[in-house]
Amino acid sequence: MPPAADPRRRYAVVGLGARAETFTGALAGPYAGTAELVGFCDVNQTRMSVHNRWLAERYGYPAIPQYKAEDFRRMLDEQRVDVVVVTSMDRTHDDYIVAALEAGCDVVTEKPMTMDPARCRRILAAADQATGSVRVAFNYRYNPVHAKVREVLASGAIGEIGSVHFEWLLDIRHGADYFRRWHRDKANAGGLMVHKATHHFDLVNWWVDSEPVSVYADGRLFFYGDVNGKRRGLARDYERADGSPEAADDPFAIKLAASDKLRALYLEAEHEDGYYRDQNVFGPGITIEDDMAVLVRYSSGASLSYHLTAYSPWEGYRIAFNGSEGRLELLVRENTFATRPEEQHHATAVQHGDAAPGETEALLTLHPHWQPPQTILRGELGQGHGGGDERLLESLFGEAAEDPLGRDADHHDGARSLLIGLAANQSFETGQVVDVSSLLGGSVHDE
Repeated sequence: MPPAADPRRRYAVVGLGARAETFTGALAGPYAGTAELVGFCDVNQTRMSVHNRWLAERYGYPAIPQYKAEDFRRMLDEQRVDVVVVTSMDRTHDDYIVAALEAGCDVVTEKPMTMDPARCRRILAAADQATGSVRVAFNYRYNPVHAKVREVLASGAIGEIGSVHFEWLLDIRHGADYFRRWHRDKANAGGLMVHKATHHFDLVNWWVDSEPVSVYADGRLFFYGDVNGKRRGLARDYERADGSPEAADDPFAIKLAASDKLRALYLEAEHEDGYYRDQNVFGPGITIEDDMAVLVRYSSGASLSYHLTAYSPWEGYRIAFNGSEGRLELLVRENTFATRPEEQHHATAVQHGDAAPGETEALLTLHPHWQPPQTILRGELGQGHGGGDERLLESLFGEAAEDPLGRDADHHDGARSLLIGLAANQSFETGQVVDVSSLLGGSVHDE
């Protein structure tokens, strides 16, 4: 009698940098009973081998076949892949998403879905013709605090939404990290309006349940970069921190060799592709902004005023919704101040930081008309994007469950959030209001 077929879905991961670990660890660990990792694909052999070693050490997982980037389609065929997880550099997302869809696979992609209008159109066209699906990993939708905001707004507690005011602060540890790595070049990721703010634009789109119509924006490089560093006496004369005496006393320098994880993934892998993970944030060649203001008009008539600051002393965000029957306010504090990279205790903390107990806080307050304010929620944040990572992974890889809040994001959601950032970038350059639909030649939902 032939052996029973393995009921597990077969997963491949393309792009084996630090972010991939969230997905590989979930697939090899808690979801190993329903998922099987069958392929790794990357431009860098060393990084794939590092992930294989980690999975063997942590889970006793068998070695996963490794493929170079040019062999992606061959991997899909040879390994009979059901689902592709895309965690590669943003400018490569469309190639992998489209190829996976054409091969009949489902796709889970990190945000942003892609980074420019042409690539977005390509993905939308492929997704609308494919049998497989595209899911965008917007983990902030799964943060319980953000889910509560959605519930309160959907309940009509503040009536019709007239305006949203949203300020996001990246501290000088987290914010600086985008200026050390490949994100510093807008050609790789579309700048922070695309790579980072797509998270935030998606939240607002989801909360107000409406489609962005027009965008006006202004942005500049105010803090980082060689000119600003020299002007304020912050500059140091080095290209990358490793091996540079000039970086020794630079509080903005990251020491890759001091972290086992960063050393293995980047320092010991750079001989293959020449990628430096520890570039000087006050060096030349930075083409992205660090201080950005955006005004968005929605089809519902609501407006969004948004500001992203990438050089704040503390990390967190403030959001306020003004409605016809009141106001809803959210304050999230992720730390009270930024500690230096060398004071962090684990690899991801180099970017996101270690918050001491009592430092994190979420406060959600409802202010109805003619009534005293009501505290809806107050408490410390969960781990992993406020608890969003764990819930996202369960939605992606666990048993199918009802989704009354509509947290599952598809390619249309990915496009809608992306287009605000792309319109903002265009407005930076032209100084004009940008019609969002003009970027795609029609509505995001046009077939």
